[in-house]
Amino acid sequence: MKKTKTLYWVFTVLFGALMIFSAVPNIAVNQASVQLVHDALGYPIYFIPFIGWAKLIGSIIILTPGFKKIKEWAYAGLFFDLAAAVYSAIAAAKGVVDPRMAGMLIWIVPGILSYYFWNKMQVAQLKQ
Repeated sequence: MKKTKTLYWVFTVLFGALMIFSAVPNIAVNQASVQLVHDALGYPIYFIPFIGWAKLIGSIIILTPGFKKIKEWAYAGLFFDLAAAVYSAIAAAKGVVDPRMAGMLIWIVPGILSYYFWNKMQVAQLKQ
């Protein structure tokens, strides 16, 4: 159980940090966010801070112990955000993958591993 808990926290902190790192520029609606989300992907500018706040809140929830049901929703929301970013980049590029978006696929891995180890801990707690 100790190994599972350690791996959970390693991947959760990594995933949370990655998502917070991407949320802050969105909340501030800086030039890089506008260029990526609005200019490259075609989303309206008013969508940028919304998605930034959603990522920040979701990240805080997954980093906070407890909140079992809400944590499930946070993981789902963060995963859908990353999946939508990758899909949008592919669709906007008309089949040519933007190298910046290929990096998003790497960000999904710590999220999946965090969720996997979180579920593993939940099952272990039920058995006790």
